[in-house]
Amino acid sequence: MTLHHKTLCIDLGLAEYKQSWDYQEQLCRQLQKAVLNGSYANACNYLLFVEHPHVYTLGKNGKPGNLLVNSKFLNKIGASFCMTNRGGDITYHGPGQIVVYPLFYLEAFRMGVRQYIENLEEAVIRMLNDYQIKAMLMPGAIGVWLDADTPAARKICAIGVRVSRGISMHGLALNVNTRLEYFNYIHPCGFVDKGVTSMEKELHSNLNIHEVKENIRGKLANAFDLEFV
Repeated sequence: MTLHHKTLCIDLGLAEYKQSWDYQEQLCRQLQKAVLNGSYANACNYLLFVEHPHVYTLGKNGKPGNLLVNSKFLNKIGASFCMTNRGGDITYHGPGQIVVYPLFYLEAFRMGVRQYIENLEEAVIRMLNDYQIKAMLMPGAIGVWLDADTPAARKICAIGVRVSRGISMHGLALNVNTRLEYFNYIHPCGFVDKGVTSMEKELHSNLNIHEVKENIRGKLANAFDLEFV
């Protein structure tokens, strides 16, 4: 029998990075409390969707030198910078990019962190396949790539997670109609020789971001046996 995981899906719209992170922390504490007091069976996991204003975030093991501009230039381009506690190095978030934050109790899903990340990657690959974008993994690198085995390798979806007392936080960032020039000011995810791309760039067409959200939501539901409440 398949175990369906009760999940509340929340679309935060356009929200500041720090505000969304604080909200994640709040929901994470709620889930941790439910696990500790034995009431998890009556609790919900969470799947948050959000777009952020222009922001660069640096993971806990990232190198500050991968941000290539100073604070004055960040002000000029309307971007902010935030240190965060997820894994991974530096990345960019901005309008036109779908960011997904799953807050799952991984033990109930019977998976470790590696399997969890692989499920996220597989869901994104399947979604992109619906749009005739042939995506793949790159050995030794987390995230979803195009032409990963060629010199034209480029990332379309970044993944950076944290697991806090069994609860997943942070998640994935999929470039849909993203302004890719903002990646010029960083070494994305620490790579100095790999490009980035978006669905819009690959398809030469602006996409309906709500349709893409619904598609990725469905693929994540299949990958993790989610039951939306």
